[in-house]
Amino acid sequence: MGFCLFGTVAAAARHAQRARGMARVMIFDFDVHHGNGTNDIFRDDPSVLFVSTHEDGSFPGTGKMSDAGEGDGVGATINVPLPPGSGDAAALAAFDEIVAPAAARFAPDIVLVSAGYDAHWRDPLAGLSFRTGTYWRLSARVKALADELCGGRCVFLLEGGYDLTGLGEGVADSFRALLGDGSGEDPGAIAGLTDEPTEKVRRVLAEAKAMHQL
Repeated sequence: MGFCLFGTVAAAARHAQRARGMARVMIFDFDVHHGNGTNDIFRDDPSVLFVSTHEDGSFPGTGKMSDAGEGDGVGATINVPLPPGSGDAAALAAFDEIVAPAAARFAPDIVLVSAGYDAHWRDPLAGLSFRTGTYWRLSARVKALADELCGGRCVFLLEGGYDLTGLGEGVADSFRALLGDGSGEDPGAIAGLTDEPTEKVRRVLAEAKAMHQL
């Protein structure tokens, strides 16, 4: 339902399982839009943990927190709809408090990342406010998680990103993190960025943690 013709991360997950013998696959999706295709493909599959952080209410309108999988897959889908305006602090809190503990409990053989850069504050199609360095910090956390849990096996697949400057900066900073280099972000203030909706973010994270017992 988005701009994607093929569910590339889902294909990668099945390839990892069927061709590479990796029984348990984790997918972390930080695209601003909910990965509804991935969600639906693995809805009843307990061998794939799907965790999506996305803007609440953004296209395609799916990804409610109550969507936690079906049948044998109940609990293997974790949706974290962040309120509009959420930025660096919200992204990192969601990772540290939900993504990382869910991964540790699941114990994946590989981590796949649906790496969308349309949550960047420059992007015109949505309303999150990630900084360029947010992608460095998220990618560094993914790398550390993979090093700890699955021998460093992590794969990033490019998803959305519709401002060329924000896209380029975000992708470059992800590579820097994976290579062990520092962020290329200017750490200074950014004109026009508003304060994060901290109280709303905390409510969302608390609800998700309670629902999934994290």
